[in-house]
Amino acid sequence: ATPRLGRLVDRCHGLLAEVLGPGDLAVDLTAGNGRDTLFLHRAVGPDGRVLAMDVQAEAVARTEDRLVRAGARVVRLDPSAALPRDPGVYLVLGDHAGVGRLLGGETVAGSVANLGFLPGGDQAVVTRPGSTVAALGAVLDRLRAGGRLAVVCYVGHPGGLGEAAAVDRFVAGLAPDRWDTLQLALPNRPEAPRLVAAERRPGR
Repeated sequence: ATPRLGRLVDRCHGLLAEVLGPGDLAVDLTAGNGRDTLFLHRAVGPDGRVLAMDVQAEAVARTEDRLVRAGARVVRLDPSAALPRDPGVYLVLGDHAGVGRLLGGETVAGSVANLGFLPGGDQAVVTRPGSTVAALGAVLDRLRAGGRLAVVCYVGHPGGLGEAAAVDRFVAGLAPDRWDTLQLALPNRPEAPRLVAAERRPGR
């Protein structure tokens, strides 16, 4: 069992809860089972918007079911479309590397990514360093001052360690006069997930 100190998804949510509020726009780059998407929806409220993406139809379906049961307004969105202005949760079946096209010039308050594979799904389908870094860059380009991006990296599956290293390099390369960054890990559990976060500094 994961020790309480190492519940990084909870810590991820805590970091985002500090900067999200009613009416905001939030982005879930890896919808998965919909838990992060539901958290974002509750954080931005009925007047806010959430964009959630996943490459697996099963993940999008699970997320839709979870959000509908929670009473959210859920809309399936084509990956070539622009994000509507109306409040709601917008679900996209597609690679998160295309998030910039969907967002256009929108300003994002907070974003989350839980990397790796879909829990309970096909473990051969995993997030990849190239598309992940592209997605993170697109979100950071649109993050408002004080907004945050939080990423949980899983290293226990094939390719996971390389993807985590790519995320680490990307975040380490952010200009310190424009970005504050954070990394959390469990030093005595090298196989455990890692949390990386970035916040755009005010006025930058």
